[in-house]
Amino acid sequence: LDNKDRNCFAAKELQRNSKKCDKEEKLEKAKVKKAIQKGNMEVARIHAENAIRQKNQSVNFLRMSARISALMDKFEHQFETLDVQTAQMEDSMSSTTTLTTPQNQVESLLHEMADEAGLDLNMELPQGQTGSVGTSVASTEQDELSQRLAKLRDQM
Repeated sequence: LDNKDRNCFAAKELQRNSKKCDKEEKLEKAKVKKAIQKGNMEVARIHAENAIRQKNQSVNFLRMSARISALMDKFEHQFETLDVQTAQMEDSMSSTTTLTTPQNQVESLLHEMADEAGLDLNMELPQGQTGSVGTSVASTEQDELSQRLAKLRDQM
Protein backbone atom coordinates (compact mmCIF):
# COMPACT_ATOMS: atom_id res chain seq x y z
CA LEU A 1 0.00 0.00 0.00
CA ASP A 2 1.27 3.46 -0.79
CA ASN A 3 0.65 6.43 1.51
CA LYS A 4 -2.47 7.59 -0.32
CA ASP A 5 -4.09 4.15 -0.02
CA ARG A 6 -3.11 3.95 3.63
CA ASN A 7 -4.60 7.38 4.41
CA CYS A 8 -7.79 6.56 2.54
CA PHE A 9 -8.09 3.25 4.38
CA ALA A 10 -7.57 4.96 7.76
CA ALA A 11 -10.22 7.59 6.97
CA LYS A 12 -12.72 4.89 5.93
CA GLU A 13 -11.95 2.92 9.10
CA LEU A 14 -12.66 6.02 11.21
CA GLN A 15 -15.96 6.53 9.37
CA ARG A 16 -16.89 2.88 10.05
CA ASN A 17 -16.11 3.42 13.75
CA SER A 18 -18.33 6.49 13.72
CA LYS A 19 -21.25 4.47 12.30
CA LYS A 20 -20.68 1.78 14.93
CA CYS A 21 -20.94 4.43 17.66
CA ASP A 22 -24.17 5.73 16.10
CA LYS A 23 -25.69 2.23 16.33
CA GLU A 24 -24.56 1.87 19.95
CA GLU A 25 -26.08 5.29 20.75
CA LYS A 26 -29.47 4.17 19.35
CA LEU A 27 -29.33 0.94 21.40
CA GLU A 28 -28.49 2.88 24.58
CA LYS A 29 -31.37 5.33 23.93
CA ALA A 30 -33.80 2.40 23.64
CA LYS A 31 -32.48 1.08 26.98
CA VAL A 32 -33.01 4.53 28.53
CA LYS A 33 -36.64 4.50 27.42
CA LYS A 34 -37.23 0.97 28.79
CA ALA A 35 -35.63 1.84 32.14
CA ILE A 36 -37.74 5.02 32.43
CA GLN A 37 -40.91 3.04 31.67
CA LYS A 38 -39.99 0.62 34.46
CA GLY A 39 -39.33 3.59 36.79
CA ASN A 40 -35.65 2.65 37.22
CA MET A 41 -34.01 6.08 37.03
CA GLU A 42 -30.48 5.04 38.06
CA VAL A 43 -30.27 2.53 35.23
CA ALA A 44 -31.82 5.08 32.83
CA ARG A 45 -29.15 7.62 33.80
CA ILE A 46 -26.32 5.14 33.18
CA HIS A 47 -27.69 4.28 29.72
CA ALA A 48 -28.16 8.01 28.98
CA GLU A 49 -24.50 8.65 29.88
CA ASN A 50 -23.46 5.78 27.62
CA ALA A 51 -25.58 7.16 24.76
CA ILE A 52 -24.04 10.63 25.09
CA ARG A 53 -20.55 9.10 25.22
CA GLN A 54 -21.22 7.09 22.03
CA LYS A 55 -22.57 10.21 20.27
CA ASN A 56 -19.47 12.22 21.22
CA GLN A 57 -17.16 9.41 20.08
CA SER A 58 -19.00 9.19 16.76
CA VAL A 59 -18.47 12.92 16.16
CA ASN A 60 -14.79 12.62 17.13
CA PHE A 61 -14.25 9.74 14.69
CA LEU A 62 -15.85 11.79 11.89
CA ARG A 63 -13.66 14.81 12.73
CA MET A 64 -10.56 12.64 12.65
CA SER A 65 -11.49 11.06 9.30
CA ALA A 66 -11.99 14.55 7.83
CA ARG A 67 -8.60 15.66 9.19
CA ILE A 68 -6.92 12.57 7.70
CA SER A 69 -8.56 13.28 4.31
CA ALA A 70 -7.33 16.89 4.40
CA LEU A 71 -3.86 15.87 5.51
CA MET A 72 -3.72 13.25 2.76
CA ASP A 73 -4.07 15.94 0.11
CA LYS A 74 -1.34 18.14 1.60
CA PHE A 75 1.25 15.81 3.11
CA GLU A 76 0.99 12.40 1.46
CA HIS A 77 4.69 11.67 1.81
CA GLN A 78 4.79 12.37 5.58
CA PHE A 79 2.40 9.66 6.72
CA GLU A 80 4.21 6.33 6.64
CA THR A 81 3.33 5.93 10.33
CA LEU A 82 -0.31 6.99 9.99
CA ASP A 83 -1.79 3.69 11.16
CA VAL A 84 0.23 3.92 14.40
CA GLN A 85 -0.81 7.56 14.90
CA THR A 86 -4.45 6.69 14.25
CA ALA A 87 -4.37 3.93 16.86
CA GLN A 88 -2.81 6.33 19.38
CA MET A 89 -5.41 9.01 18.64
CA GLU A 90 -8.24 6.50 19.03
CA ASP A 91 -6.82 5.32 22.36
CA SER A 92 -6.45 8.82 23.78
CA MET A 93 -9.83 9.85 22.37
CA SER A 94 -11.70 6.94 23.90
CA SER A 95 -10.08 7.47 27.29
CA THR A 96 -10.99 11.18 27.35
CA THR A 97 -14.58 10.65 26.21
CA THR A 98 -15.00 7.85 28.75
CA LEU A 99 -13.98 10.14 31.60
CA THR A 100 -16.20 13.10 30.77
CA THR A 101 -19.92 12.81 30.18
CA PRO A 102 -21.59 16.25 30.41
CA GLN A 103 -24.43 15.93 32.92
CA ASN A 104 -26.62 18.51 31.19
CA GLN A 105 -26.57 16.36 28.02
CA VAL A 106 -27.46 13.31 30.13
CA GLU A 107 -30.37 15.21 31.74
CA SER A 108 -31.75 16.42 28.41
CA LEU A 109 -31.49 12.91 26.92
CA LEU A 110 -33.35 11.45 29.91
CA HIS A 111 -36.14 14.00 29.40
CA GLU A 112 -36.21 13.39 25.64
CA MET A 113 -36.57 9.62 26.14
CA ALA A 114 -39.22 10.15 28.84
CA ASP A 115 -41.19 12.35 26.42
CA GLU A 116 -40.98 9.66 23.72
CA ALA A 117 -42.16 7.09 26.27
CA GLY A 118 -45.06 9.40 27.13
CA LEU A 119 -43.93 9.96 30.71
CA ASP A 120 -43.23 13.07 32.74
CA LEU A 121 -39.85 12.70 34.46
CA ASN A 122 -40.70 15.23 37.16
CA MET A 123 -43.68 13.14 38.26
CA GLU A 124 -41.62 9.94 38.27
CA LEU A 125 -38.78 11.35 40.38
CA PRO A 126 -39.18 12.12 44.07
CA GLN A 127 -37.88 15.65 44.78
CA GLY A 128 -34.15 15.93 45.43
CA GLN A 129 -33.23 12.60 43.89
CA THR A 130 -32.26 13.75 40.43
CA GLY A 131 -28.53 13.28 41.07
CA SER A 132 -28.22 10.67 43.78
CA VAL A 133 -24.92 9.32 45.10
CA GLY A 134 -25.78 5.82 43.88
CA THR A 135 -25.87 7.09 40.32
CA SER A 136 -22.37 8.52 40.36
CA VAL A 137 -21.04 5.34 41.97
CA ALA A 138 -22.79 3.22 39.34
CA SER A 139 -21.51 5.35 36.46
CA THR A 140 -17.97 5.31 37.91
CA GLU A 141 -18.15 1.52 38.07
CA GLN A 142 -19.47 1.50 34.49
CA ASP A 143 -16.52 3.68 33.35
CA GLU A 144 -14.03 1.40 35.11
CA LEU A 145 -15.61 -1.64 33.47
CA SER A 146 -15.48 0.06 30.06
CA GLN A 147 -11.79 0.87 30.53
CA ARG A 148 -10.97 -2.67 31.65
CA LEU A 149 -12.85 -4.08 28.68
CA ALA A 150 -10.99 -1.75 26.29
CA LYS A 151 -7.63 -2.89 27.76
CA LEU A 152 -8.63 -6.54 27.35
CA ARG A 153 -9.58 -5.92 23.72
CA ASP A 154 -6.21 -4.25 23.10
CA GLN A 155 -4.38 -7.26 24.52
CA MET A 156 -6.18 -9.76 22.26
